[in-house]
Amino acid sequence: MILCKICGNETISYQHPKFNMTFHECKHCEFIFKDQSNYLSLDEELNAYNYHQNDDDNIGYVNFLTNFIDAAVVPYIQKGKALDFGSGPNPVLAKIMRKNYDFDVDIYDIFYAPDRVFENQLYDLITSTEVIEHLSEPMKEIKLLINHLKPNGILSFMTLFHPMNRDKFFDWFYIRDTTHISFYTPKTIEHIAKQFNLEVIYTNDYRYIVLKKTT
Repeated sequence: MILCKICGNETISYQHPKFNMTFHECKHCEFIFKDQSNYLSLDEELNAYNYHQNDDDNIGYVNFLTNFIDAAVVPYIQKGKALDFGSGPNPVLAKIMRKNYDFDVDIYDIFYAPDRVFENQLYDLITSTEVIEHLSEPMKEIKLLINHLKPNGILSFMTLFHPMNRDKFFDWFYIRDTTHISFYTPKTIEHIAKQFNLEVIYTNDYRYIVLKKTT
């Protein structure tokens, strides 16, 4: 029996009917994760990311990130020291926040900006866009972020929340990205929040969720 990586409860396991994918699903917190046999090596993962063509000349991508900032950042914090965790090959979000908003932004990415600039730092805001679905041990990484967040600091995530329907889940394009291994709902994030003294202060129930550090 595989235990849930979020809440520790037992999961149910099943195969995708068409693709070579095994999933483990927690009915308690709604977290779903791929079996370790479906994980890429670090080299394979990096190679997949190198094909991403998201840069600041892509107006659609800039608008995509600006919409996130306007909905999941600015209503809750308007200025301060920020960290963009998982900034990617081109740190577009950080560039937008520096240029168009009143934030001083550090970046970190395990592949593209591996200098751990956050060590010995505390932040007013931490953003992580389209990142947590890539994490094999999300609780470990989220705990790291929280340890570098000031009291009353804001943690803003973007990730698509999975449909609570097996057939829709199997047809969902998000699981076909081989780098995507962890899938959440707002309920999953609520369980994470309770374990780390965080408060969920906003979600659009689709892809944005905002947490506040209460202590």
